[in-house]
Amino acid sequence: MFIPLYDANALRHIQAQYVTISLIVTNVAVWLVSGFLSTEAFQNELLIGLGYIPAVAFGYGALDPTLVIAPDYATYITYAFLHGSFWHLASNMVFLWVFGDNVEDSLGHVRFLIFYLLCAAAGAFVHGLTAPHSEGPLVGASGAIAGVVAAYMILHPKVRLWILVLMRIPIPLPAIVPLALWIGYQFLMLLIDNESNVSWGAHAGGILAGAGLVVIMRRPGVPLFDRTLQTPKAVAHVEAAESRARVVAEARLPKTIRWGRQ
Repeated sequence: MFIPLYDANALRHIQAQYVTISLIVTNVAVWLVSGFLSTEAFQNELLIGLGYIPAVAFGYGALDPTLVIAPDYATYITYAFLHGSFWHLASNMVFLWVFGDNVEDSLGHVRFLIFYLLCAAAGAFVHGLTAPHSEGPLVGASGAIAGVVAAYMILHPKVRLWILVLMRIPIPLPAIVPLALWIGYQFLMLLIDNESNVSWGAHAGGILAGAGLVVIMRRPGVPLFDRTLQTPKAVAHVEAAESRARVVAEARLPKTIRWGRQ
């Protein structure tokens, strides 16, 4: 639908988005090892051994023991670090780069990492619910990224977001416009598209998890929907009194001290 380019949204609580950057580096490194620099046979072994397979996770089948790399429960997470192609990886990482930093800022480093992994797990789970007998491995960070997008929309719907439309037209819009359309599109395709190789169920699961978790996991005092924090009246009165006291004190200083020697 669109490609996010840039958002005018400064960090408020952290100096840098260390977890977001680390996740991007990890995903790229895994892709290099499992895809770009590996043989097709090795890549298939990783996809099967670390991808999320609903039929295995729900107990309708079992992998050949020689293909098992991680326990079934671990694949709810490991699948999110595998990607089938460069463009699959690139599209996910662009979304994570643009939106991840501000969600990390609102949650904190550790909670953001937990949030990301929970959204990935929720994406896998909903994908499994929509196709419990599927024997094809689910791979990709899309479920986790969908959770990040949902959280960003709830936190910062009014922020100006530059997006690239039709791969050539940059447009600035309030974030809620493209993100709400993107989220709506995921659920629409979940209802009508049963034949593509895109897991709309994983996207939907990530969105639902992200929207719920950000409300619970955000830092104390972080507002939702770009609301301005209101200073309590008692605090405002104290600050005003201190300001007046400073003004009065300055007014009593000798003229030579206030303005310098003349």
